[in-house]
Amino acid sequence: MTLVKFNNPKKSFAVNPFFNDVFDSILHDQFVSDKLATRVPVVNISENDSEFHIELAVPGLKKEDFKINLDKNVLSISADKKTDNAEDTKKYSKREYSYNSFVRSFTLPETVDHGKIEADYTDGILKLTVPKKEEAKIQSREIAIK
Repeated sequence: MTLVKFNNPKKSFAVNPFFNDVFDSILHDQFVSDKLATRVPVVNISENDSEFHIELAVPGLKKEDFKINLDKNVLSISADKKTDNAEDTKKYSKREYSYNSFVRSFTLPETVDHGKIEADYTDGILKLTVPKKEEAKIQSREIAIK
C-alpha cells in the first residue's frame, strides 16, 4: 500500500482531492477575482489647506447615472447604469467590461462645510470638492521671538 500526499494547504472536507482542485480553480480563477475586484471604482483622496478632493475613476458612465447623497457626516456616491437588452449584431468571444452599479461611502470630518460640496464629471473621472469651514483652515503666521 502506498500513501499519496496531496499538496493542498487549505483544509478541506471533500471526499476526493480532485474535487478540491476543481472548486479551488473555479473560485480562485483570475478572471473571477478581477471581475469582483472591479465592482467598486478606485478612488484618490487628497487634501490641502482649504479643501478635500475626492476623485473616482468611473469610465463609461454618464453624469445622470450618479447619485450623491449626504446623510449627517456620511457622503455616499452611487451609480446605476441600466443596460439595454437589445439585440447586438456583434458576436463576442469574450465580453468583460460592464458597470452595473456601485456604492462608495466616505465619513467626512466635522471640519467640512456641508453646504458647499461640489461635483464634476469629465473624461470618466468624478471629482468632488469638499471645502473646509473657515475656522478649520490652517492659519499660518510668523511668530516673533521676544
